[in-house]
Amino acid sequence: MKKIELEIVALSHSITQTHSYAVVLGEVNGLRRLPIVIGGFEAQAIAVALERMSPSRPLTHDLMKNFMMAFNVELHEVVINDLQEGIFYSKLVCSSQNDTVEIDSRTSDALALAVRFGCSIYTYDNILDNAGILMDSDAKKSTAPVTTETGGQDELSKLSIEELHTLLNEVLEQEDYIRAIAIRDEIKLRK
Repeated sequence: MKKIELEIVALSHSITQTHSYAVVLGEVNGLRRLPIVIGGFEAQAIAVALERMSPSRPLTHDLMKNFMMAFNVELHEVVINDLQEGIFYSKLVCSSQNDTVEIDSRTSDALALAVRFGCSIYTYDNILDNAGILMDSDAKKSTAPVTTETGGQDELSKLSIEELHTLLNEVLEQEDYIRAIAIRDEIKLRK
């Protein structure tokens, strides 16, 4: 089967499931989108890497990358290779000096590692046909790169710059990086 390259085009609160997030993968040079519901911690891990934030201590996926690099294991690609009863399955294609192996992974963890390693993400036509959304060509042109939304944008717009800075410091102390991104974006809008 021919692999289709994907890129992360959005990360937001899930509309369908409370306390969950959705990462939206877009077909590179195509119009199909693949929304995947993920947990909050994984969404945070992806957002931290996408925004190139540096937490004071390594997150789990940073630890995994450091471990792999310490033992000269390279992550070449992530492949979303199956969909069963609404659950996506993925594999990490890794290599060392002597061997190339495919390692089973939750898709959210695979994406968090892909962002950290800067490696390609792939899937297959049958998965896009079953779970993907076809965007019209006008929507493709207007799609922004990665966005992180936390809801409550109206709430942030009512705060002063000083209050936003105070809130930003509080959420950073709590390591709520997704919320921090939304606050940072609101501060940038006002400058």
